[in-house]
Amino acid sequence: MQAIILAAGLAKRLRPLTDTTPKCLLDVCGKNLLHRTMENVIKNGINDFIFVTGYRENMIKDYLNKNFMDVNMKFLTNTDYSNNNNSYSLWMTKDFVKDGFILLDSDIVFDSRIIKKLLADPNENAAAVNTAVKLDDEQIKVTVDSNNRILRMAKDVPIHEAIGESIGIEKFSKSLGNEIFKILDRKVLKDNNVNEFYEKTFEDIIERNDPRNSIYSVDVSEYESVEIDTVDDYKKAQNELKHKHIE
Repeated sequence: MQAIILAAGLAKRLRPLTDTTPKCLLDVCGKNLLHRTMENVIKNGINDFIFVTGYRENMIKDYLNKNFMDVNMKFLTNTDYSNNNNSYSLWMTKDFVKDGFILLDSDIVFDSRIIKKLLADPNENAAAVNTAVKLDDEQIKVTVDSNNRILRMAKDVPIHEAIGESIGIEKFSKSLGNEIFKILDRKVLKDNNVNEFYEKTFEDIIERNDPRNSIYSVDVSEYESVEIDTVDDYKKAQNELKHKHIE
């Protein structure tokens, strides 16, 4: 099992905090976001990492090489990070994925038990979903059937239909990973579609309605998680760690 961590973006909405620092290296109560993510993944027995970096990437590489020398790390550079989105960064990893993998955004403060629960789920393909959060138009919202198979995963899902928010941590089998990369190949190489969220590709998979490649929802609402996109999110994350228990 590998971990893919995407950390290429400019994080414009966090300026001025990110004027001189990539988002994943912002400090939250004594540890930066990336350090917390690494500890959480390693705690769950994964020691093989693929990173896609771009903005101020040398800061990220230097930090990881200094603080996590005992794990296997592959770095890929998204040179056009200011003009593409995370689907392109994910596409870049296609030749380096050896088996099943977990996919993580690098801007989440989360409890390590979320990964533990995701890995323990019997379904090979699953997404961590917070069913307790108050939903809004900006979140990636999820609908499911009676077996928790995901039917939709998108921002434009009507709030009243959604069971919760996808928090940005997924688990995929090698088989489904291959299908994801086939779709990304077409989008990037044939359609020149490089400015898209990767959830759109997940929706393409879901719409095929192929039982072999179904993605299931795993409710992780009993554990804390905060995605940091704005300065207000950053302040919220600081507050969460001060007043709530996150392993």
